[in-house]
Amino acid sequence: MANTDGKFGMFVTESVTQRGHRIQAKREIAVEVVTNGIDFAPLNYDTVDEVLDTIEREGIMDFRVHLRYSYLDGKYNRVPFRGDIYLVRAILEYELLVLQINHIDGPKRTECGRVADTIIDELRRGS
Repeated sequence: MANTDGKFGMFVTESVTQRGHRIQAKREIAVEVVTNGIDFAPLNYDTVDEVLDTIEREGIMDFRVHLRYSYLDGKYNRVPFRGDIYLVRAILEYELLVLQINHIDGPKRTECGRVADTIIDELRRGS
């Protein structure tokens, strides 16, 4: 999951200001992991070593994934707009990984299945 933090990609979505108009937008990922059973802390290359010490080989881990969106305006200025937030529960038992993903906030410009695909792609790259 730490590999997905900071990754970005481009996608086409409905314009924020003009109904029915499509724009090319940037989607950037930020990942947080549950600490102390209730708090979220950033999960990235700098913090992954601290988190690894607390993880068991099998069990449940919860993450919060923020998708931040932006686009370039007519003057090539990057303009952010409202993103999406997802809760991800990763359940690992007997080498089987199950991801449960729920959208909790935002306009839902990205489907839960797309979030799952991104996580799986990054896990494959990391192994």
